[in-house]
Amino acid sequence: VQLQASGGGLVQTGGSLRLSCGASERTFSTYTIAWFRQAPGKEREFVAAYRRSGSGTYYADSVKGRFTISKDNAENTVDLQMNSLRPEDTAVYQCALATSRLITSAVWSARNYPYWGQGTQVTVSS
Repeated sequence: VQLQASGGGLVQTGGSLRLSCGASERTFSTYTIAWFRQAPGKEREFVAAYRRSGSGTYYADSVKGRFTISKDNAENTVDLQMNSLRPEDTAVYQCALATSRLITSAVWSARNYPYWGQGTQVTVSS
């Protein structure tokens, strides 16, 4: 399975960006897709996750209320709409896939996702 992430860029504080993650395999009976990010000099951190069939969306506290993860059925992608961006959101964002419905406690950990896309840079200027 290959994942393709797109949509990063440079935006001013308060601006918006939309990231998209598509998979080479079009259908899985169940899955969990998540976005993680890593800023220079920092550890990779969980951002948001989507479990198939609307069984749950999850957000890091730092992005709750500003970011929205959703499935685009027309494009067969899982998108991350990022609003009210802040300089501290600057990072390389990666999408990750688990071909299973992860239990809630497992959603947050990168080690539970065996498939990863390439990173896309998001830079928020102050």
